Amino acid sequence: MKRRNLIKGLATTIPAWWLSKSSAAAILNSTKLNGEQIADGPFEPTWNSLKQYKVPAWFQDAKFGIWAHWGAQCQPEHGDWYARGMYEEGSDHYKYHVEKYGHPSKFGFKDVINEWKAENWNPDALVELYKNAGAKYFVAMANHHDNFDNFKSSYQSWNATKYGPKKDLIEGWAKAAKKHGLPFGVSVHASHAWMWYEPSQRSDKTGTFAGIPYDGKLTKTDGKNKWWDGLDPQELYAQNHPLSPDGIDFGTMWNWGGGTNVPSKAYCEKFFNRTVDLINKYQPDIVYFDDTALPLWPISDAGLRIAAYLYNESIKRNGKLQAVLNGKVLDEEQRKCMVWDIERGASNSIEPFEWQTDTCIGGWHYDRRIYNNKSYKTAATVIQTLMDVISKNGNLLLNIPVRGDGSIDELEMAIVKEIGEWMKINNEAVYATRPWKIFGEGPAIQTAAPLNAQGFNEGKGKPLGAEDFRFTTKGNKLYATFFEWPESGKVFIKSLASEKISNVQLLGNNDNIQWQQTADGLAVNLPQKQPCDNAYVLKII
Repeated sequence: MKRRNLIKGLATTIPAWWLSKSSAAAILNSTKLNGEQIADGPFEPTWNSLKQYKVPAWFQDAKFGIWAHWGAQCQPEHGDWYARGMYEEGSDHYKYHVEKYGHPSKFGFKDVINEWKAENWNPDALVELYKNAGAKYFVAMANHHDNFDNFKSSYQSWNATKYGPKKDLIEGWAKAAKKHGLPFGVSVHASHAWMWYEPSQRSDKTGTFAGIPYDGKLTKTDGKNKWWDGLDPQELYAQNHPLSPDGIDFGTMWNWGGGTNVPSKAYCEKFFNRTVDLINKYQPDIVYFDDTALPLWPISDAGLRIAAYLYNESIKRNGKLQAVLNGKVLDEEQRKCMVWDIERGASNSIEPFEWQTDTCIGGWHYDRRIYNNKSYKTAATVIQTLMDVISKNGNLLLNIPVRGDGSIDELEMAIVKEIGEWMKINNEAVYATRPWKIFGEGPAIQTAAPLNAQGFNEGKGKPLGAEDFRFTTKGNKLYATFFEWPESGKVFIKSLASEKISNVQLLGNNDNIQWQQTADGLAVNLPQKQPCDNAYVLKII
């Protein structure tokens, strides 16, 4: 996109303070700002420049990563978006919070942070466990919509080295990843705190506390003689601004539309500085943004500047571009600029550019109810997802929810280890593979659900079974994975009727197996004993 057209395209969505002559120049030439600076290099902060991007080979080969989506909202062990829901009168989180901690006018999310100690956190042991499970990269959450930085931030006083755990969590994760030889990533979610925290500014409409403001209204002067004396709650809640009108669809708000109060220039610049500071301190190989396209787009170019910085810094540090940047709901042109991430879902076709799905065995933030109900995803479901995704040129990033104390529970541990046992036998069908000419065959394809917004088509189709196959390739080898052991002891692959085949093996099985290729497909007689659980791989040469 030419620069003139870029400005013209932005003019309908960005606030007036971005459209002054000087600010328009800043959008295109903002390589030096108060605070952090953009590294020199071939990438400029424009979509057109970012289209030079090529996904590094290590990410194409890795296929499987594990994520610790862990922060202060895990302390209550009551699930995702707790720091917003606890301020929404009558919600599940609100009711739990009032019962456990007290009313949010008296005990707010800042106080939840104060209770979070991460006392049983052992990043080395967890990353070692994940590596043994077959993960080829590891990602840790740097901040969430709750606006609390899990690292030693130079720009956010509310961070984990000063409050809560009083530890540099990102440093701990980064050191563990380096020790175990895994590329390290950070996920950044804080750009939306501006509107996400708006409920903290309101009050109950009914009951004993009707009309009494929640603690999101507090300021620095209110902290005298309290544990947070000297701290400004407004730096955490980011709510020193008019609220958006009631009744706006949250999806519209997420993209800063529908009359949503948009962030100030100072807010956008602080987010830029915080994120570049994060990159400089911990030199991540992956930066995952929980945003449509890039953070604060299209009301600010902060995300574009961060992307250019990340790529240029990676080239300077590594001699070539090794960084991966994830964003959501990308159009076809934006998918050339970064790695498209699909949340809790998958594409229904082989994508021309590498992509990633992120999903979780439970809730994004730890939820004790999922543990009590024993309702985690099974290892079989995770493996099905993995093989489906990589058959379509994708990677799987799997979140294992971490408890507030920094540990994972025994049910999660068992799932992770079961995935690892499967990987030991079948990993050659996973790592460094590429899609075949089709991603698969079988009845489940006909029931696949379309993507919805960020993704969210996970689990909406028919589960994969004995007649469903997913294909991957490596050199002259084709791998066909099926997902249940057939009672007949036979499988049939229609797509292999005309392929040249010299040998068929079953991974994990040392005996010769009988097979026959006809004009209708490839018939394989399986051995009596299953080589593993959960899914089975034919190696076809």
